[in-house]
Amino acid sequence: MYSQILFPTDGSECADAAFDHALEHAKTYDASILALYVADIREVGHASPAISLDRIRDALHESGNNVLSRIESRAADADVEIETVVSEGTPASEILRHADKDGVDLVVMGTHGRSGLDRYLIGSVAERVVRGSSAPVLTVRQEST
Repeated sequence: MYSQILFPTDGSECADAAFDHALEHAKTYDASILALYVADIREVGHASPAISLDRIRDALHESGNNVLSRIESRAADADVEIETVVSEGTPASEILRHADKDGVDLVVMGTHGRSGLDRYLIGSVAERVVRGSSAPVLTVRQEST
């Protein structure tokens, strides 16, 4: 049913919980996982002018590589084939771009479950992906703490 699963991550606990689902689906369907970290370039505009744009981008990419390294280890422990990618852009747009470009069969991602004013002001990457994806999207809501 699924051969390639896209797993976008920001390194949060919510994303880690969603990865458990991505791993289970990958094992069940003998699918591979494409793990994606998006270096959110919108953050660059808020940086101090004393810090160079290249240093900020490098830091964002390093953070992404660290997150993906942990994901890669978990996939290896589960004997699931994985490819990792750090992409640059806005999260929802990059997730949708990779879903289309890489022909994934399923997107598995975490959602913080915001509602009301928080959701209106902050927006929801997961919601944008659900609305824009041609592949099915499995969202895993973060448990309340």
